[in-house]
Amino acid sequence: MPINILMPALSPTMEKGNLSKWLKKEGDAVKSGDVIAEIETDKATMEVEAVDEGTIAKILVPEGTQDVAVNAIIAVLATDGEDVKAAGAGGSTEKPKPAAAAEAPKEAAKEAPKPAAAPAPAEKAAAPAPAKAAAPASAGNVVTNGLTGDRVFASPLAKRLAKDAGIEIGRINGSGPHGRVIKADVEKAKTGGGLKAPAAGASPALPTVAPGGAIAPAMSDQQILGLYQQGDYESVPHDSMRRTIAQRLTAAVNSMPTFYLTVDCDLGKLSSAREEINAAAGKDKDGKPLYKLSVNDFVIKAMAVALQKVPEANVSWTESAMLRHKHSDIGVAVALPFGLITPIIRQAEIKSISAISNEMKELAARARSKKLKPNEYQGGATSVSNLGMFGIKDFTAVINPPQSSILAVGTGEERAVVRGGQIVAATMMSVTLSCDHRAIDGALGAELITAFKRLIENPVMMVV
Repeated sequence: MPINILMPALSPTMEKGNLSKWLKKEGDAVKSGDVIAEIETDKATMEVEAVDEGTIAKILVPEGTQDVAVNAIIAVLATDGEDVKAAGAGGSTEKPKPAAAAEAPKEAAKEAPKPAAAPAPAEKAAAPAPAKAAAPASAGNVVTNGLTGDRVFASPLAKRLAKDAGIEIGRINGSGPHGRVIKADVEKAKTGGGLKAPAAGASPALPTVAPGGAIAPAMSDQQILGLYQQGDYESVPHDSMRRTIAQRLTAAVNSMPTFYLTVDCDLGKLSSAREEINAAAGKDKDGKPLYKLSVNDFVIKAMAVALQKVPEANVSWTESAMLRHKHSDIGVAVALPFGLITPIIRQAEIKSISAISNEMKELAARARSKKLKPNEYQGGATSVSNLGMFGIKDFTAVINPPQSSILAVGTGEERAVVRGGQIVAATMMSVTLSCDHRAIDGALGAELITAFKRLIENPVMMVV
């Protein structure tokens, strides 16, 4: 019996992906574990392995297809001994639709009214019911208007699309059955149409708060475009990574009460130690150093050891409990031409600085080619974001949930400092720790950044 090969979910939050490349063609034999395709998500490009043995009978989704829904059929596999042509002919001939389109029939079925004895009409033919009619909606179709507190009826797809677009669902006029907000209403709202006027007394200049903590823009796209002369700008559509970054960091800013702690670190001893260690590095067979440590490598190690010294700060917040991590898993921000990603150095507290350095270089290279696996950039206890190479003295970074802190690292520079009553020059570096106040209190955050400062100023303590 033919086996349908489905679009895999490569991470818990994945809903769709791009089928970037087929590594097998129709007629090729495959065995369990063979890499058959490459799938591109918002963060990375990952290889997909075959689960069963057989022959590729038919490819339903050509390479280069974007926004393929998870669990959509992408190919048909003929099992051993099975007629390949028959299996291919018997497989689905309908190409999977993009994720949004694939959900449309399900939404239409949900949004159609359900009289006891009559078939439900299609969504497009449905007319709004009189205001006095009761809306037959499940709990999953009801949300609360963040502005008025009134109940708002909306389909699950419409709620998700409105959240992705940053639009308060309560401001959208619903055209579905019983005034329910449907997909078409959200699409119209994205262009500035079909929005209700703000409630009396409300300030139109203030952003509204959407479900999940996202802030809706005070101006629609059309209103913003109206401020600029056509032809004076280029409109570049957001890719999936940029949308994900915007959604996650907006949610983080709105849901996390954050405070910031800044200290200045003397890099004198670290600079000397780094110079000596790099000079003593062995050579490989090509004569290249086995490692070349950067200041950031020491920063990662120091943060990992500091979390072990202050374990109460090595935590993640959940609504039901505090997760206390046993190891120091440190995310490191890597800038990409198309966005930002934070690969994670696992158990950094037990790794040597040279091992951290080499692993970080390898992760950064794969991040830039979108080859990271989800477990290589998800989770973690804290992160390090370093803009020192750009000459930035200090800055504050946004925490990446579910982490509870992030360390923003500035440049190392010569500054005038007072020692023993004398003004002398010293190489100093400013670092700022952002803390989620739900998980880390002020004194605890101060203890953590003090432990970091002590380690970075005395690097020999990192190996004690």
